[in-house]
Amino acid sequence: MKQARDHMARPRAENPRTKAANIRLTEEERAEIEMVAAAQGYGSLSEYFRVLHARFTEEEGLSSGVQKTNTREFPANLLRPFLKTDLGQIFWGDSRSYLFNKAQASSVDLIMTSPPFGLVRKKSYGNEDADRYCDWFRPFAEGFHRVLKDTGSLVIDIGGAWVPGQPTRSLYHFKLLVMLVEEYGFHLCQEHYWFNPSKLPTPAEWVNVRRVRVKDAVNTVWWLSKTPYPKANNKRVLQPYSKSMEQLLKNGYKAKLRPSGHDISDKFNRDNGGSVPPNLLAIANTESNGRYQDHCRAENIPIHPARFPAQLPEYFVRFLTDPGDLVVDPFGGSCVTGVVAENLKRRWACCELSEEYLLGARARFVPELQPLPKDRGVPYEIASPCARPVEEQDVPLFEDGGAERPAWMRKRASPKIAAE
Repeated sequence: MKQARDHMARPRAENPRTKAANIRLTEEERAEIEMVAAAQGYGSLSEYFRVLHARFTEEEGLSSGVQKTNTREFPANLLRPFLKTDLGQIFWGDSRSYLFNKAQASSVDLIMTSPPFGLVRKKSYGNEDADRYCDWFRPFAEGFHRVLKDTGSLVIDIGGAWVPGQPTRSLYHFKLLVMLVEEYGFHLCQEHYWFNPSKLPTPAEWVNVRRVRVKDAVNTVWWLSKTPYPKANNKRVLQPYSKSMEQLLKNGYKAKLRPSGHDISDKFNRDNGGSVPPNLLAIANTESNGRYQDHCRAENIPIHPARFPAQLPEYFVRFLTDPGDLVVDPFGGSCVTGVVAENLKRRWACCELSEEYLLGARARFVPELQPLPKDRGVPYEIASPCARPVEEQDVPLFEDGGAERPAWMRKRASPKIAAE
């Protein structure tokens, strides 16, 4: 570890270190402290004392504000190049090494990622417990802020979590958003919601069994930036006009003041090539067969269980970057972001800790680049609320709010299961 530290340049201080303090030491004490500091890779006693102070105040809860990451803990040489293409590269290792010691400061145009969700039960891809999620995320947030351009964007797809044993939701993803804004100075440009029409009714216990919640089919997608004005253009992501709008453009529209108070001018008749999309992104995540999955099955490689569909990063890459811009995914997984960026002529980098997931990701680029999906599917319909008539007296509410399983299920269960 010492050899890796010795090759690291001393991080530049944000404030000039012009003050000195006298510490009375014996020759033996000084020699012993210098030996320990050198063994751990510190270039000077002052640097060693500052790190010790930071650790002490963090442990004792005495410090105020955001704790700085010790960047020497994540040297660039811990990243291993895994695969290189014409425009991008996959790195095997901790993305904090990339964020602090590989990438240049203010060099990234878009961070497009889906970090491990703060689920309450551990999954195979290493998610963090919801209660500790923000603490775990802080070094990444610091690294994101370091590498992102003032004109760049940070897009985080993050799913929600349920409190164990209750039909109530964790607030971890909202706490993460507040932390990014209040502690690290990011701006919330706009929240998006990824609606997955094909998502199964979950959580089954509360949706299908006790019938006190509805299907959880939406992920939040936070779009943030370092300044209030990242580059963007919604004309890059227009959607087709509705049939009614096509008729209006064909037949014309009389400008008038609506009852709502909106003044609809004659500019409403202008054909702009499509309509501005809403911040609800309807994308079915249904791909179960394809080159990536076939390769994983043939090679007995684990298929990443939390892949997002290519259309999700494609939307933000087109919306927020230009060809030649740099797109980074610090939680690369099966490198969907990378294959999208390569297809759209953006430079890119993906980092991933799991070699098994990268062995599967290779199939997206070798022997040739996997193209973006041509079939965009049909528009999805969302039924109006209460569209199916119900006789309320025949469907009484569960007065206990789902605290107990339905009686018919309790009768079928064994005494042991019922007790549990």
